[in-house]
Amino acid sequence: MTYVTARRPPLLQNRITVEETIQVVRHAEDAAKSRARALIIPREHGAWGLLMVPLFTGIAAGSGSAQQLLPQLLFVAAAFALFWLRTPVESLLASGTMTARTPRERRTAVIAAGLLAFAAAASLTVLMWRGRNQTLLWIGVIAALALVVQMALRKLGRKLRMFSQLVGAAALTATAPAAYYLGTGRLDSRGLVLWLANWLFAWNQIHFVQLRIHAARAGSFQEKLFRGKFFFLAQIVLLVALILITAQHRASPLIILAFLPILIRGTRWFFTAQEPLDVKKLGWSEMKQGVAFGILLAIAFIVR
Repeated sequence: MTYVTARRPPLLQNRITVEETIQVVRHAEDAAKSRARALIIPREHGAWGLLMVPLFTGIAAGSGSAQQLLPQLLFVAAAFALFWLRTPVESLLASGTMTARTPRERRTAVIAAGLLAFAAAASLTVLMWRGRNQTLLWIGVIAALALVVQMALRKLGRKLRMFSQLVGAAALTATAPAAYYLGTGRLDSRGLVLWLANWLFAWNQIHFVQLRIHAARAGSFQEKLFRGKFFFLAQIVLLVALILITAQHRASPLIILAFLPILIRGTRWFFTAQEPLDVKKLGWSEMKQGVAFGILLAIAFIVR
């Protein structure tokens, strides 16, 4: 028996080869573009929330005359530029999750870092021209030190990952007292309480997300309490601290209402049945918590 093997016509064979080559090239180009974006654009969606919520509450709590709106907008531009600047700098220093390896990647990261640094410097120069708003310098020094400590802790291993995130959150939430200061012209106890409130909320979110990840298989109340006993106790300490702050008239009692949704969310988890961990769903849920907290906290500081 004779078998006849079908062969592609030469022209068709060349055409398929060319099309396959084009697809490979396009795939490589898309991968390179995606990697370039990852080297210069912050990927932590939660960190964006930790930046924007304090900014919003600081502007709302410090809202005064319309003349203060321009300084606050300049500060928003500087804060976003500095936050964005961290990603290309970390890729150049190989201290983040992505590292610029090729000359082209390093050039892209350098250009991005230069443009962002210029935007931040220009905004801050206008804000602090002729000795104005000098308190911003001290807030910036504290935030910068917190970021340096965070980078050092991240290099020590995964065991200190959550602690490093808490330290970094102190830097991100510093935008709240800064925006408040620009709106009121002073950094008083209300501004410091605003900073503390935003940091406590960030701490609660970071701790809860880490708990959900590490206790994903915990089903019963006993198992969840064993894995999350420190978080459970911290929820109680947080509530007591808020009551003491309001009792000393450092903030409106409405501040407790701002924390109520996350306190309910955190406590409820211990008493619910086990459910599969959906990281994306968890992220969206925490984003909604951030929006609710920002609105409620702003109301708590506006309504005295």
